[in-house]
Order: sequence, then C-alpha cells, then structure tokens
Amino acid sequence: MAAVEPSAATTGDAPISYSPAAPYSARLREALTTLSEACDSGNSNASETASFTISDILDTAAVVSAEADDGSDDSEDASRPGASEELLREVLEFLSRPSSISNQMALDALSLVLPKAVAKLGAQMGRCRDVAAAILKFFVSNCSPRDMLSILCEALDAPMELPNGLSSFVLLLDALAKVLTLIQRRYIEQVKVALPVVLKVMHAAVSECVEEHGSAAVDLFNAAHGIGNAIQEMCKSMFNKNKDLYAILGLYSLQNIALVSRSRQQDILSACGSVVFQSFRFLKSSGFTCLGLLTGSDVTAAIDKLSKEEDADFVEYFSFAMDGAALSVVWTHMYDDNDMSKYAGEQLELALKEVQGNHMKKWEAINMLKHVLSSIHYPWIIKSHGLNLMLILAGENHVEEINNHVDFTCYAPRIYATLKAIESVMMAAPVALVRKKAFVALKKVISMVPSSQRFDILHALVNNSTSPSLTAILLDLVREEVSRESRRADNDCVEDDGFRGNGLPRWASHALKLVELILRPPEGGPPCLPNHSEQVISALNLLRFILIIDSRGERSGKLFEKETLHKVHLEWLTPLRPIVAEIQLENEKDADEITNEIACTLNLVQLVLYRCIELVEEKLKGC
Repeated sequence: MAAVEPSAATTGDAPISYSPAAPYSARLREALTTLSEACDSGNSNASETASFTISDILDTAAVVSAEADDGSDDSEDASRPGASEELLREVLEFLSRPSSISNQMALDALSLVLPKAVAKLGAQMGRCRDVAAAILKFFVSNCSPRDMLSILCEALDAPMELPNGLSSFVLLLDALAKVLTLIQRRYIEQVKVALPVVLKVMHAAVSECVEEHGSAAVDLFNAAHGIGNAIQEMCKSMFNKNKDLYAILGLYSLQNIALVSRSRQQDILSACGSVVFQSFRFLKSSGFTCLGLLTGSDVTAAIDKLSKEEDADFVEYFSFAMDGAALSVVWTHMYDDNDMSKYAGEQLELALKEVQGNHMKKWEAINMLKHVLSSIHYPWIIKSHGLNLMLILAGENHVEEINNHVDFTCYAPRIYATLKAIESVMMAAPVALVRKKAFVALKKVISMVPSSQRFDILHALVNNSTSPSLTAILLDLVREEVSRESRRADNDCVEDDGFRGNGLPRWASHALKLVELILRPPEGGPPCLPNHSEQVISALNLLRFILIIDSRGERSGKLFEKETLHKVHLEWLTPLRPIVAEIQLENEKDADEITNEIACTLNLVQLVLYRCIELVEEKLKGC
C-alpha cells in the first residue's frame, strides 16, 4: 500500500516526505515529532498539516488491519499482530508527555481530526479498544466540552462499516457520554445537537446488523444507554428541574426501546432484556407511568411539550416513541416473574386493573398495541406477547352493553387500524399458535365494538381485504353476528330499529351487501373461480343462513321482497352455475393432485350454490 503523503507544509515551506518502505510506526513517530515542532514554533498551518497526516496514518492502518482480519491483505506492516495497538500507544504516549499536555495548540489540532481515526483503529482485536478509549478520554478531559461534542458528533455522523464499525461507534458514544456530563450550562441546546446523531447511529445499527453481530450490537445499545445516564445527570443538576429535558429523556428512552426491539438477535429476550429494563429507570425519573405508557397519554404529553415551532424537526427523531411505549409494556409483561422487572410488573398489574375498569382507557390501550402488531420490524416472539396482553385487556366480560352508550365515532378509525394489524399477524405469523391467538384477539376486539357499528367495521374489513382466505374468515364472523342479532330480535319480540324502506333490518342489509360484494364484484363480472373459492363459499353460506332465518317463526318471509329475490337469483346465483360446471369439466380432462384439490373446493361451492338456488326459488313461488 502506498505511503501517506501530507498535503501541506511543516515548519518550513517544504512538504513532509516519507519513505514508502518506512513502517507505519516510524511514519507516525515522525509525524508526531513534526507536530510538536510546529506547535513549539507557533506555526498553526504546519501543525494542522501534521495532525491530518497523523490521522491519515491511523486511518490507513485501520483499513489495512481490517483487510488482514478478512484475510484479504497481510502484506502491510499495519497488519502485524499488535501493530494497531502499537500505533495507538504511540499517540497516547505523545499526549501523556508533560510538554504535550501543556501545548494547547497540539491538543486542539489532534482533537479535531483524531477521534474518528482512533475509534476506527480501536475497533481492532486485542487491547486496542482500551488504548483508544484512553486517548478519547484524554481529549474529553483536556479540551473544551462544547468543542468535543461537535467533534464527536461529526465523527459519529458517518456511514457504518460492519463489522468493526459497531465497536468504533461504541467508543465514540462512550466519549460523547463523558462530554455531556462535563457541560455546565445550556443543557437542552447541547442535547438537541447530540441526540439526533446518536439516534441515527442506533437506527443504522439496527437496520444493518444481523445475528452474528449480536454481542457488538448489545454493546452499542449499552453505549446509547450511557448517553441516557448523562442526560439524567443533567436533569439532576438543573436548578429549576426543566421539564423539557425530562420529556426529552423519556422520549429518547422509548425510541431506544423500539430500536432495540427491532434488532435481529438469536434470542432477543435474553440478549436485550437487561438493556430494555435499564431504560425503565429513565422513564420513571421522567415522570412516565405504566398507565401513561399503556394508554399512550404520557407520550402524547411529552411530544406536545416539545412541539414548539423551533423544535418541530427535533421531535421527528422520536418517531418510534409510541412504539416504544407499547413495547415497554409488552416487555414488562414478558418478564412479569423476573426480579429485574419486579417493580415494573407490579405497576403494570395496577395499570391493567385501572384500564379494565374504564372502557375509554381500555380502547386506548388496545389501540396502542397496533404499533407493535402492524410493524414488520418486530420479532414474532414480541408480537405473540403483545397479543397475550391484548387478550388480557379485552378480558372475558362482555362490555357491549356499556359500549352501546359510548360515542364510538372517534375510536372507529383507530380500532379499524388495530384490527388490520391483528389481521397481518393472523395471516403472516409462521407459527400456528400465534395465528390462532391473533384470530381469538380479532374476534374479541370486534365483539367489543358497539353492535350499532360492528357491521360497519366488518364491512370495511371485508371491503379492504386482499386475501380470499381472510375474506372468508371475516364473512364467517359476519354470519356469527347475523345469528346473534337475529336471536336478539326474536328474544325482544320486536323488529329492530334497522328496518329501512326496503323492509330489511340493519343486520340483514349489511350482510346482503357483503354477499353482493363477493358474488357481484364492483369491477364487474362474476367472482374469480377457483382462485376466490374460499370467499365465495363463505358468501354463499352467509346468504343461505339469511334465507333460512327468513323462513322461520314470525319473521318468515319478511326479509326479502320479490324484486330482491329476483336479483339474488338472476344476478348472484345463476351466473355461477355455468362457470363452476365449465371449470369442473376442464379439471376432469387434466386430472392431477392440484386439479383434484380444486375439484373438491368447487364441489363445496356447487353444493351451497344449489341449496341457495333452491331456497330462493321456494320463496319466489310463495310471492
């Protein structure tokens, strides 16, 4: 590899020159000597050039060492075992000299350019990290905290290079945490400079790291926790206990909980549990309660507190704070019997009792969990525990009687989003038990919706479903609701208030609209068979069920007018007969395993279809 050639002059006008064959350690010592001489003579240009040369030597050595670790290059001096540590010790020894400590020009020149290169070289194997940490600590202790904050943030604001990039960022974050503890005034201003950079590093780490980077990623999460410790110390030292800084600390903790929960660890519960629960201390000191996290009210209050015009961009860095609030509760629920979360577990139990006694807060808590269930970034184990928590919140008691007296309008869009999140788990979870749990949660949450608006929610879910299997499941739930509503009307011995001009009660009107949506799709033509066989079978079963209800008791013959029956017969049912027959005929010609499966499904379609036609024709005869 070519020797590093500086671009500016030293104490004189002649450029510094090094022998290409000179080892890195010799070139480094020569550059350090040049820096010392330039600073002694007061030549700022030369000292700046020498400091850049030193940085280039360390940076190049780090690249060579990394390549050697990969087995791609072992020809350079820097690739020798212990070479990286030797270079770092040269720098530390230079800084530790009494002459260097008293030479502020040299310290300032090196502090501007070395942190990034030192951290990069310190990420190598051996004792490099300890020596690099000592160098960074020296700069933090002997240079202006404000200057070092800017320098370290600039060093952190660089692309992450795996695998050693994680370790280098850990070194820089540890140094940044020390700098924050040394700042004496204008805390919030400095924190607003540091946190966006820290969170950007965290987000990059979570996005790029894979399972084999597990331990290094946890080290990075712990380093980010160190930043939280520094902010907490700031909060304690503030005379007026500024609430904005506490709000920042709380939101930062929640953002980190969300990011840690996204990490790809082989066993995220054991690998990251301690990291998550360390953040609980910050939440508690920031005034965040388990109830406020469960319902999201504390997060909303903190964001509102910081949502001033000049802070609009800053608040955007906490975009996962709501996720973090829901996840903090899920983590507590997962570790309910663990000593590490004993206090949090007790608080969660109290919060759950309060929420279950207040139907408005219960909806807020259930809606919060959609942040966990809807995201593709959180592991299935966390989503599974999120469903467990949702089932606890929904409870066993029927709350429909209470909810019927609640204005549900403001909750409808959020409940719809929550149900869509549950659907995503139900359809995509790789484990059957989790899919089953999601289905139970879907039914429970739908049952909590006031009966007057339950069909509206179901209609929206069916209308926006893109999966025939899911549509079939939803139509089966509609059939259960039809059964429940028809029995209620029979028990009350009165017609419900849903009767309209066409003589249909509300539940029947909604159900028939859904049947028409499947059997006469809005885009025109008959349904796509055999691809949509599942939802067609469910739609036909729903229609058959309504026709049977209309044939019994006092309600007999009151649900369908003659025009409606003609429409059902001619537009919904009759067009399906030739389609089913044609597909069955084609399958008989090319019999194989797949066509046999299609034939079995179409037999079910045909069976229910013919029964519906029979029921409609019987009713037409009586009109």
